[in-house]
Amino acid sequence: MTNQPYEGYDPYQQQAQPPAQPQWGYDEQQYATQQWQGQTWETQTHAPVQAAEPAYLPPQSYERPYVAEQQQQQQQPPQAYSAPPAASAPAPASAPAEPDSGYGPATLAGNARVTDAQRARLEGRSPIIEPGMQPALLTAVLGLLLAATAPISSYALVVPLVILQAVTAAGWFRLNGMWPARQGIALAFLGGVTADVAVLVAGREQAPAAILGPLGIWVLLTLVLQLRSHADPDTRMYGLMATVASSALAIIATGYLGADPDAVSVGAAAVAVAVLARALPLPTPASVVVSLLAAAGAGIAVGGMTGLGAKGALIGASAAVCALAGHRAASYDYPSRFVHFTAGVALPLTAAAPVVWILH
Repeated sequence: MTNQPYEGYDPYQQQAQPPAQPQWGYDEQQYATQQWQGQTWETQTHAPVQAAEPAYLPPQSYERPYVAEQQQQQQQPPQAYSAPPAASAPAPASAPAEPDSGYGPATLAGNARVTDAQRARLEGRSPIIEPGMQPALLTAVLGLLLAATAPISSYALVVPLVILQAVTAAGWFRLNGMWPARQGIALAFLGGVTADVAVLVAGREQAPAAILGPLGIWVLLTLVLQLRSHADPDTRMYGLMATVASSALAIIATGYLGADPDAVSVGAAAVAVAVLARALPLPTPASVVVSLLAAAGAGIAVGGMTGLGAKGALIGASAAVCALAGHRAASYDYPSRFVHFTAGVALPLTAAAPVVWILH
């Protein structure tokens, strides 16, 4: 049985003469499915083809040319799937690290995880970030508290001194990148408190023995604790050095208790003035000179009030030199904000304690 065209059908006037009532049967649904599949192939390989929907579909005999043309186009390689040049080109050997990794480019040794300080050195920049004015204000407040409580009594001086020792222990561990290190911080702080108690019990006359005794004991205790650690040798050595240094700084700060109260007032006031002058927006050489001159002036002023006289200038200038060294140490190796508000506050005062104790 041959296929007969529908009545009134003209293959070249398909859209111009639609029938009034199209009849949908099995054959029409099959042709509709073929036509839908053809449009899907068109949208996947070429731009979408905009065409008006036919009122009804032609028989299979009139669909043959379109299917043949469709198959011919499918056999041709589509141009839309050309490979991008980035995928075909091999990745270079020195490709930079991913932007969201937070690390610098890979080195010749293959270590791409460099710190900010190492990247700064490679780029020729300084890894020094100074604490700024806010930590300097806190240092000045703590120094003025030491200067004001020293003439009252040793027990009044212990209150700001204990705060100084606690901030010193926490700040030194964080400055060395060891955080959280609660055991080491607690051990260093306990060493400072032990030295304070020893000086209060023995008196200022026995201050050298009361300070050096706990220092030796804490070094030995730290060594024993680190030997019992199950960490690798490098980690144990690093923790040993950090704990010993932190304990030594906390214990050395006890020198304020062993020094003469007038010398403590002069030295603490000089440190407060020197750190404030150092935080001024001046070039570094000019800032250092201004800090030393201001500290010497503060030493003369406070020394005149306490009876030390010209000796106050020497104590003030010497304490300022040590304070600037502590300030520099707290600024090294891209420190964090926590370091600035702990080590940046405490190290200038802690570093000046031995000078005040020796020159009193």
